[in-house]
Amino acid sequence: MNDQIKYYENKLKYEMDPSDLFDALNNSEKIVVIDARKPQGFESEHIPGAINFPHRTMNEESTKQLDKNILYVTYCDGVGCNASTRAALNLTQLGFKVKELTGGIKWWKFDGYAIEGIKAKKDGIQVKCAC
Repeated sequence: MNDQIKYYENKLKYEMDPSDLFDALNNSEKIVVIDARKPQGFESEHIPGAINFPHRTMNEESTKQLDKNILYVTYCDGVGCNASTRAALNLTQLGFKVKELTGGIKWWKFDGYAIEGIKAKKDGIQVKCAC
């Protein structure tokens, strides 16, 4: 039983769902949302306020301007993509506090939250949050 409790505690410690992220952003918590995909994916659609930082480019030099006192939430396309996991691992190894967004941008949209980017403009999607 203790192993199972630890598993769920760790899962919540290192993952965040879209609803929790939306609430944290709207409560002005100190969070930076990182889209860990290639620039094309980010340009097409991304979470409002997110920055594009592909996991393959993360290293000591490229992260030196980042604040290690805030939380970084990484995401990618969703369950069929591991860019957010790779980014979370990279950032954690570099000493940052990180959580991974469960379900990526697909679950973000599934839950009804807005996106920005070329696809959002084309589809006429309105930004619904002050993220």
